Amino acid sequence: MSAGTRNERLLTLDGLKQKIRDGDIDTVIVAFTDMQGRLQGKRLHAQYFVDFAVEHGTEGCNYLLGVDVDMNTVAGYAMTSWDKGYGDMEFAPDFDTIRLLPHLPATAMVQCDLMWMDHRPVEPSPRRILRHQLEQAAEMGYVALAGTELEFIVFDDSFEEAWSAGYRDLTPANQYNVDYSILGTSRVEPLLRDIRNTMYAAGMTVEGAKGECNLGQHEIGFLYDDALTTADNHAVYKTAAKEIASQHGKSLTFMAKFNEREGSSCHIHLSLRGADDSIVFWDDGDGTRTPLYDQFVAGVLATMADFTLLYAPNINSYKRFADGSFAPTTIGWGTDNRTCAVRLVGKGAGARMENRIPGGDVNPYLALAAMLAGGLHGIEQELELEPELVGNAYVSDKPRVPRTLRDAREVFASSAIARKALGDEVVSHYTNMADVELAAFDAAVTDWELRRGFERM
Repeated sequence: MSAGTRNERLLTLDGLKQKIRDGDIDTVIVAFTDMQGRLQGKRLHAQYFVDFAVEHGTEGCNYLLGVDVDMNTVAGYAMTSWDKGYGDMEFAPDFDTIRLLPHLPATAMVQCDLMWMDHRPVEPSPRRILRHQLEQAAEMGYVALAGTELEFIVFDDSFEEAWSAGYRDLTPANQYNVDYSILGTSRVEPLLRDIRNTMYAAGMTVEGAKGECNLGQHEIGFLYDDALTTADNHAVYKTAAKEIASQHGKSLTFMAKFNEREGSSCHIHLSLRGADDSIVFWDDGDGTRTPLYDQFVAGVLATMADFTLLYAPNINSYKRFADGSFAPTTIGWGTDNRTCAVRLVGKGAGARMENRIPGGDVNPYLALAAMLAGGLHGIEQELELEPELVGNAYVSDKPRVPRTLRDAREVFASSAIARKALGDEVVSHYTNMADVELAAFDAAVTDWELRRGFERM
């Protein structure tokens, strides 16, 4: 795929207007991706969208970038508070993102950038953070291509049943390890097929589905694209997959670590191209990586701890990092080595790095922005790539991945590189997000504590 190729199944604005005139579309979802990676927004009547929102956008409360996962307003955010009155932000539609959502009747979606009411960008918005890094890459003459690989676990229980059960004793869609099993995926194929076909019709290029290791665990893969499109698709897919599962009377989770078995990853593949779509990571004449590629990877490795908070944003994220689990515990790179945090794969136009740190709970905009910030830092500083790690990274002497959210928060907050690349406003905003999650977790009494302490202590 060339950089900047737009999927022909996406709608143009004129195409959407025609479908509205024909009565095929009566609802337009305008949505943005919040800090937690969720789609938030409004459903607009289609004619209102055409008559008003196309030109003026729509508005929403700025608390949407200042709440926890339960949508509670929390203190500590500079941009939003009770003292400031919780004013509005503008949802500015990006008309390059218009798509049909075939699993919802007569519905289309457009994704939005967030602007203040004076049309300044909202800097802590995840989509803005990624846009900023893509602008930095463009100034250096590069375009970023990316792909995300999201794993999830399917349960035969509905979301409502799972909630009522306290998410305990749920029935996974498979009762044994179905990694690459055709029989195992056949058991869940009505759901997987529906997700694949719906996402294809929604403007994504679907590769396929495969089983994974945990009970009921699966992955649906999509072809790489430019980094912003990949992040947009990721956000839509994650929401739509849950909606489609609900329509099947099932539930699924993208939690990084649902139980003591294998966690759910989101391996992120990334490469750069020249502005003219030229290959910059591979020298076809020598059949080797270019110095630019090595510098980029060196930068990602050098900043891995600085940006772990953006790769692993939740308390639960850190439960994935276990030896022998296919989730990394050390910071090193290897060629097609799945024990490493960074795995290099492919040749020629397919040469790319895979970041194996993120889990299924990652916000793709933030993770891709962090990878770009780190890689561009490596190019700017002409960092030398350390020797390849050969063998088992779990038993190597490489630096360890931060072990907890608190550890990652401390490195991120104090990182001069993060502040230079992202800006003080963004670093402070996402440091506070971590502080909110840490405070909530520190105040919680877990099932583990009750089981151990209720009678026996």
